[in-house]
Amino acid sequence: MKQNMQQYFRAIQASPFRSAIPILTAPGIELARLKASDVFRSGALQFECIKALAETVRADAPVTFMDLSVEAEAFGAPVRCSEYENPTVSGSIASTAEEIDALPVPVPGDKRTAENLRCAALCAEYFTDRPVFGGMIGPFSLAGRLADMTEIMILAATEPETAHALLKKNTSFLTAYAEAIKRTGVNGLLIAEPAAGLLSPEMCREFAADYLRQIIAAVQDENFAVILHNCGNAADRQLESLLSSGAAALHLGNAVDLPALLPQIPREVLLMGNLDPVGVLKNGSPEKVYEETLRLLQATEPWRNYVLSTGCDVPPGVSIENIRAFFRAKDDYNRTRA
Repeated sequence: MKQNMQQYFRAIQASPFRSAIPILTAPGIELARLKASDVFRSGALQFECIKALAETVRADAPVTFMDLSVEAEAFGAPVRCSEYENPTVSGSIASTAEEIDALPVPVPGDKRTAENLRCAALCAEYFTDRPVFGGMIGPFSLAGRLADMTEIMILAATEPETAHALLKKNTSFLTAYAEAIKRTGVNGLLIAEPAAGLLSPEMCREFAADYLRQIIAAVQDENFAVILHNCGNAADRQLESLLSSGAAALHLGNAVDLPALLPQIPREVLLMGNLDPVGVLKNGSPEKVYEETLRLLQATEPWRNYVLSTGCDVPPGVSIENIRAFFRAKDDYNRTRA
């Protein structure tokens, strides 16, 4: 469904009611009675999981799977798949200047990126009553998977020109991939850049935000909004760099005090987060989930540009009772605003 996302975000800010846009896909695997190892290889099965969740609880905007191995695999990185967990990159392929120089840049549709695009297209066709956000990794986090996280941190500190060479290749591919995701008909894109949380504020701008800004500028317009996800514990110190990316919304993890950051966020930028997906949603009782969700809503009450969400993607094994408690707290809170 084509929708003016600038108007959509302004409507969120004008409403006394809270919207909920959690990063919530993995529990759909169990609902759809599928194996993770099959789901992450099939865009059609990913869609079935998202659809199954949508038939159980109602998010204000579904988000496609957060699988941060897909783009690295397209570059040629080895990936280890599990029957129950997200796939993971199992080895580096670009940790030296020579390897980076020889690294070919893939095109959207290579390997499992084709399945992610298929899932986005199916979601865009199915969800005609609300926006849908696709997903992909950010350039610095991708560099950490191609070069190894320790190696890219060392390169950024001691051989910045080599780090930039890899980041330029990543950004070239990710820009084209973001454009391909946009062509599927989804309404926006969540870019996950968790590894940027390891950087100092100055390095975050140089090695993450400046490249993110290029990608975002290429795709974001009135009908397509970009959400930037950073679940690092330094996001509060990196706020200026993250805002410089130009993303229409920031999505932060549970390691930061989100209510304390809201006064620093421009009113036109949405801030999303940050219920603990493991400590609360997975390991807590439904009563605990309800209480913590309600507490977060009450703590953020003065700011209209806040959107309720999880701190990161919800892992497998979260009970549907806990997920329902999350949405019930939001619904009960909204009834008090009527």
